[in-house]
Amino acid sequence: MGLPNASEDLSSEMEVDAFRRLFPLRYFERHLAESIRPDARPLSRARDTTISMGAVASADGSALAKIGSTTMLAAIKMEVMTPSLESPDEGCVSIDFHMPPICSPLVRPGRPAEAAPVVAKQLSDTISSSGMINLKELSLVGGKAAWMVYLDIYCLDADGALFDAALLSAVAAFSNLQIPTVSLDDGKIVMLPEEQKEENSEKEPVNKEKRKLTLGGIPFSLTCILHKNYILADPTSEEESIMETLVTVVLDSSNQLVSLYKPGGAVLAYTSAVQDCIALTRQRVKELHQILEEAISGMEID
Repeated sequence: MGLPNASEDLSSEMEVDAFRRLFPLRYFERHLAESIRPDARPLSRARDTTISMGAVASADGSALAKIGSTTMLAAIKMEVMTPSLESPDEGCVSIDFHMPPICSPLVRPGRPAEAAPVVAKQLSDTISSSGMINLKELSLVGGKAAWMVYLDIYCLDADGALFDAALLSAVAAFSNLQIPTVSLDDGKIVMLPEEQKEENSEKEPVNKEKRKLTLGGIPFSLTCILHKNYILADPTSEEESIMETLVTVVLDSSNQLVSLYKPGGAVLAYTSAVQDCIALTRQRVKELHQILEEAISGMEID
């Protein structure tokens, strides 16, 4: 008796899916008119977010961040370098963002993803302008030795809001960072493996033990889509491809504006819309800060 109903339900699902594929904008606008999205989220709600600290054992600091299906793996390695003459008492941070073909069907093997250098530049500018990292804290011996920090972020699944997830993974990796132990040997800085600390006790210590990096204003971001009179927080890749006007707001943990990024798009970002995006970002910062704190606390307990 239940077969006809099941057949009708299947036919209805196929019709909805066909309509979604043929007329994606109309499909989404029907949902927007009801203030709901196809994934059942209200327009202002971000996707479920998780952080796993210490995801890469061989790195000096690492984290895996997920916003919905969008997944980023951030890993930090540190090397000793000779500081520049312009900044003899400062270290340096280098950021690379990678999008391998596994992250999206739009990324082809052998061809660099167009979004990768854009996100990398945006990350570098944000981390620099936020003041999260005091480069002077990366100095070892003034004018002679300092830390070079290599941050590599790998996009494992690109399902929208790439910058938000990449920045979150970077912040988490820096929160997880343990600065290695080093000593001074005949005027040269030597990195010491953990088991050799006692054996090399006669060498002049520079870092006596591994230590955390003191972080300043920690930046968090939220990307929104502007479409007609609607504002959609934390878009998926499908939503980004259909409604192309994006606004990314970056605030620090004190709710100070770090940057606002709008890469074109058909919809003008009026003052009221920007203010609404900033208000949504303030709410999101509270959520992300709590998620980060819980991840750090969980790592300490482990």
